[in-house]
Amino acid sequence: MKFGLLKDIKIGEFRTIATPAEVNAIVGDGHEVYVQRGAGEGAGFPDESYVKEGAKLLDTMEEIYATCDLVTKVKEIEPHEYPLLRENQIVLTCIHPAAHPEEVQALLDSKCIAFTAEDAHRYGSPNCEAAGKQGALMGLESLQSIHGGKGKFVNGLGGAPGVKALVLGGGTVGRAVTSVLHALGAWVTVMDVNVGCLRDIGKQFNEEVNTMISNRYNIQKLLPEIDVVYNCVKWPKDATDFMITREMVRSMEKGSVIVDISNDVGAIETFHETTHDDPRYIEEGVVHYCVSNIPGSIAQSTSIAYSASLLPHFRSILNNGVAEACVRDGFLRRSLTTYKGYLTHEETSAIQNRPWIRPEDILGIADRKLDMAPPATGTKSENFIKK
Repeated sequence: MKFGLLKDIKIGEFRTIATPAEVNAIVGDGHEVYVQRGAGEGAGFPDESYVKEGAKLLDTMEEIYATCDLVTKVKEIEPHEYPLLRENQIVLTCIHPAAHPEEVQALLDSKCIAFTAEDAHRYGSPNCEAAGKQGALMGLESLQSIHGGKGKFVNGLGGAPGVKALVLGGGTVGRAVTSVLHALGAWVTVMDVNVGCLRDIGKQFNEEVNTMISNRYNIQKLLPEIDVVYNCVKWPKDATDFMITREMVRSMEKGSVIVDISNDVGAIETFHETTHDDPRYIEEGVVHYCVSNIPGSIAQSTSIAYSASLLPHFRSILNNGVAEACVRDGFLRRSLTTYKGYLTHEETSAIQNRPWIRPEDILGIADRKLDMAPPATGTKSENFIKK
């Protein structure tokens, strides 16, 4: 098969989803690899490093889409790419389908086979770890007086106390944030709805961080004394209330900071997405850092980790075909988003009120012994396609 690596074009995005190491493995399996010029340069991988491992360079995205059976990149498919999608072509990238109905419609109209990468990770996405660790530093930077923050140093100075941080969510992102803050000596409180998760966090950090159940009462009570809040919660897209209201933001001291790593609309009432070019704004006296692709700022480290995590999926699809790859890996199967004109993503069905069909049914593998994976989200849909 022909594997194609696109250059990401989102503003402030420097990552790549395949480094020369992945090209070496894919070429070694007997496949052809085509790389758009400049695809890896932002992450420190020049074109020549791909050629050395057996890749062929193409100048444009149009050539990649026209040539390759499997096309991949890091971020969402942009509108001017929609006409380039082809029937039966395989696409693997971060689609975030539930939040992007136009993108989903383009995938359906093209009759391509699309996987959304963010749902394909068995051990959590390296992007989540990167967003948490780098996001922790961005929050501390935002606290600096030069950015409108209150000017506190992370672990304090002689006679001056350190930073009090609140981490909302104890998953991969939240633990990554906590690891950096804890190492630097901040006073950290982690909130989650799962007491088992909180126990694990306590053990992980030698009971040197505070843990609390996450609810409106506890958040509201704690916010006035918190210097920086990190939102690491995957907020339900159909939620009708805010986790942090404008009034709660107003209760924080002037110059405090909110870092919304999750970037889910509806979690924080004062949220709007920002970019690396203009990352901060001040609302209700609080500095907000709401960049959607924080991992792009540490492009080389993230690219190496992210590419390595996805290589098994690339190789399985290329070597075994889509159906067999989905039999062997439940996490890949649950990430199947569209298949030849059919929606196969449950959360998207529920949020966008579109009929869907289970991946195992459309692929004809329901009677096989399948590798199992938990649902990607708790969102359910009974709006099945009638066949």
